[in-house]
Amino acid sequence: MKKNVLIIGAGGVAQVVAHKCAQNNDVLGDIHIASRTLAKCQSIVDSVREKKAFKTEGVIEAHRLDAMDVEATKALIRKTNAQIVINVGSAFLNMSVMSACIETGAAYIDTAIHEDPAKVCETPPWYANYEWKRREEAEKAGVTAILGAGFDPGVVNAYAKLAYDDYFDRIDSIDIIDINAGSHGRYFATNFDPEINFREFTGRVWSWQDNKWTENKMFEIGKEWDLPVVGKQKAYMTGHDEVHSLSQILKVPNVRFWMGFGDHYINVFTVLKNLGLLSEKPVKTAEGLEVVPLKVVKAVLPDPGSLAPDYTGKTCIGDLVKGVKDGKEREVFIYNVADHKEAFEEVGSQGISYTAGVPAAAAALLVATGEWDVKKMANIEELPPRPFLDLLGKIGLPTRVKEGDDDRAL
Repeated sequence: MKKNVLIIGAGGVAQVVAHKCAQNNDVLGDIHIASRTLAKCQSIVDSVREKKAFKTEGVIEAHRLDAMDVEATKALIRKTNAQIVINVGSAFLNMSVMSACIETGAAYIDTAIHEDPAKVCETPPWYANYEWKRREEAEKAGVTAILGAGFDPGVVNAYAKLAYDDYFDRIDSIDIIDINAGSHGRYFATNFDPEINFREFTGRVWSWQDNKWTENKMFEIGKEWDLPVVGKQKAYMTGHDEVHSLSQILKVPNVRFWMGFGDHYINVFTVLKNLGLLSEKPVKTAEGLEVVPLKVVKAVLPDPGSLAPDYTGKTCIGDLVKGVKDGKEREVFIYNVADHKEAFEEVGSQGISYTAGVPAAAAALLVATGEWDVKKMANIEELPPRPFLDLLGKIGLPTRVKEGDDDRAL
């Protein structure tokens, strides 16, 4: 049994994780939230207390931390007696936070692949560029390090493993479809950190097709999908973390990721990119000031957390899996639908943050109880999917399975 959680990061996802950990603090123990901005951490603490989220009387505290500083992170882990660290800060932090966990023995959980601030849209193999190089180190230390425990990556990986275990003898393709059919009412905004959001889409698009990497341009390949609840939605093929891990771990010959974008988003994104405003390279103004265009754009856009009160509509995210079972072709869609308004009412965050944060808290619960405390590094599809999906259903993200006209709860 592991107890006491340190949440690194203080954005919308961190707020969801904190609320869900508080709702299960009888298992998880004390909750600590740390980021560079103490006020943001304290705001989450206040939100948890205002919502009376605690299951039992417990501790929740805010801390100032530069998580790029490994020694400082180690010191905070020891000070708080945290045995589980949930990293929902910037993707730039993964390697430093992981180092602190390996050196202190704390379990490590993240929700996205590591990124080097100096590199945009690195070419595959993504996990092999950073995290997987440290598999032996984690196992030698006996440290559980769970990679990509958000929704995508995360829950969609568990959907794929469920299909692999229970629905197919052979999987030919997995299409991961992520649709946000909600509306935040702003002229333009991103649903999570604008810097990370734009970095995903400014380079080439990579998919795994016919057992090899295939390269395309962003917004080059689009397709209309007819999905439960949200109906017909246009989505575009893009690169994503789980394309790499699922193709390599489950040996699926075709893995693609599709994300929904409206015409307005594409138009604004294209203008910003063509003007050079999405560049991570510093430029000098006429006044001699050195600025990074991408960081300027981030500074003028709405904070994603500020979108939550006015967000309406739903998300639909799932895996369309095709293959063979008992000699017959089969097609199954395993998915979840989340509601922005319901998410805000429960935890004060919008649905995108909710779908990313709830799974991270669920992973922490499974580590705490020992079911996922595997003492090594693992992607979600390397872990038993049923305990994870069953737990998600209980704490806010139920799974449904659609096959033909049959659409039922898992």
